[in-house]
Amino acid sequence: MVEDLETKKDTAQVVVDSGLDHVGRIMGIVVDAARGITRELGDWATEVFEMREASKRAQADKPDADPPVPSDV
Repeated sequence: MVEDLETKKDTAQVVVDSGLDHVGRIMGIVVDAARGITRELGDWATEVFEMREASKRAQADKPDADPPVPSDV
């Protein structure tokens, strides 16, 4: 009876250990994915800020009125 109980305990221990190992690997995958997503969102936001600044510079460089058209044309 003790051998049967010890075998069941050993089996349960291996199953739990294996399960925790897989959960740990899955969590690593999730964390890496979250890092990648955060990095991509940050890069995208940087591009949006750069486009906004470029638009502001373009608006500042734009003349206020159209240049006069010569009357002899």
